[in-house]
Amino acid sequence: MMYSEKVLDHFSNPRNVGEIEDADGVGEIGNAKCGDIMKMYLKIDKGIITDAKFKTFGCGAAVATSSMATELIKGKSIDDALKLTNDAVVEALDGLPAVKIHCSVLAEQAVRSALSDYYTRQGIDPLPIVGEIKEPEE
Repeated sequence: MMYSEKVLDHFSNPRNVGEIEDADGVGEIGNAKCGDIMKMYLKIDKGIITDAKFKTFGCGAAVATSSMATELIKGKSIDDALKLTNDAVVEALDGLPAVKIHCSVLAEQAVRSALSDYYTRQGIDPLPIVGEIKEPEE
């Protein structure tokens, strides 16, 4: 299985690892089949994601996709973060092996899950905005 330089870089030197103590939104998503679990923490100020951190238990691709996802949404508006797709994560990493695509889906869903939590904390129903958060298939 071949990984791109970017995947290896984000796995070896993941960006934004850790948790945000006073996060405005926290999301956790897991895939029971492969055992990957991602937890995403967001700091949001006036609709802008000012910080994003993650903790991932999983394979190298899971760590790399979480790292890249946080990089792609930091400094962006919530609307932009909601447009983040797993394809965009894969593209930013210069590709992933087919058997690891589900890791990019986990990263996308972790971001959505954290944004969903953010809206819930604001007393806003997240479903119409964020959509349904699904457990990724293998």
